[in-house]
Amino acid sequence: MGDILSALRSLTLFTAAFRLLLATMLGGFIGMERGRRGRAAGMRTHILVCLGAALSALIGLYTTEVLDFGTDPLRVGAQVISGIGFLGAGMILIRSHTQVMGLTTAAGLWATAAIGLAIGIGYYEAALLTMLLVIITNALFPFMERNIKVHRNPTLYLELKEPEQLNAFLLYLKEYYKITAFHIIPPQSGFENHLGLEVEVPLGSETEATEICHELTLKEQVVFAGDVTTGWI
Repeated sequence: MGDILSALRSLTLFTAAFRLLLATMLGGFIGMERGRRGRAAGMRTHILVCLGAALSALIGLYTTEVLDFGTDPLRVGAQVISGIGFLGAGMILIRSHTQVMGLTTAAGLWATAAIGLAIGIGYYEAALLTMLLVIITNALFPFMERNIKVHRNPTLYLELKEPEQLNAFLLYLKEYYKITAFHIIPPQSGFENHLGLEVEVPLGSETEATEICHELTLKEQVVFAGDVTTGWI
């Protein structure tokens, strides 16, 4: 077994082809799991990332071992790790101001690039182990995350019919409910003369979010008040 690994770690046409094929397989395994979950970056994206990273590592080794250039063989690979961040950023979506999606897929792409680099330099054991851990993390940990209670600031959606009184209304929220975090958004009712507002109730507030909603609906300029966090909207 040791002789086989030593032979595969030498840089020949056969071992280069083997590494590229292995990168295609491992990247595909990770991408299959993401694709089944309907993520934008599926099998093909992960294969291309892992394959490109493996080729980058091979290029670094080829320039030093075959062409005998006096450079660091991992210099190209280092640029891959930093450059893959731009691709990962394209996977991240922000829905409203309280929900961010795509972080796991972006992190998976970054890890897939690292796996490709490991394959490219011949560190097969680490590449296989990392691939298994990435798949296990993506497949099993979501069930654990759902059972972990995350304490977040309750978020309320308010719709005002008198936008010109916004400053006075914000001062009222700050004085009576200690609310200072807010975002102005388009009104969900669709009325152009209305103003949508998302506000965060501080954790530990003496007044519950549902009670704040009830009290705010009694104010003349508030058309609607609902709790976004619990889905009461």
